[in-house]
Amino acid sequence: MSARAGAQGGYTYLLLLFFVAASSIALAIAGEWWYRDAIREKERELLFVGEQFAAAIGRYYESSPSAAKQLPRNLEDLLHDRRHAAVRRHLRRIYVDPLTGRREWGLVRNPGGAIIGVHSLSSGRPLRRAGFTPGREDFAAAGDYTRWRFVYYPRAIPQRK
Repeated sequence: MSARAGAQGGYTYLLLLFFVAASSIALAIAGEWWYRDAIREKERELLFVGEQFAAAIGRYYESSPSAAKQLPRNLEDLLHDRRHAAVRRHLRRIYVDPLTGRREWGLVRNPGGAIIGVHSLSSGRPLRRAGFTPGREDFAAAGDYTRWRFVYYPRAIPQRK
């Protein structure tokens, strides 16, 4: 009788091992899904924040008090535009890069050294490959997030192709 009870205990142990293995595989798959969802959310946030920077640079340029339009020299100029009698704010704050978690951004400058855009400093590979807004279609071919450049092109400066 005791030999038979030991044999049944082995089946229970084997069943428990299969259950643990299946659970581990399911958790690994779920973890991958959660990770991808988190990256997709960060990409959406980066697209929003990048557009905010590009729009703020455009507002700064278009609100130049003289006929000679100017672009910002640093990001703080977007927070406190002192070219007017009353300080204007084109951005309320310097956004955090959702991919790096820092307020540090790569700056895109024109030949005169003024800022015309920003980009993330993350060298990660984007998951998103389609569905970008008009003017940002080139993001689909980007090999890393540093190629997602949010640039304001003044009407006086021809756009690159």
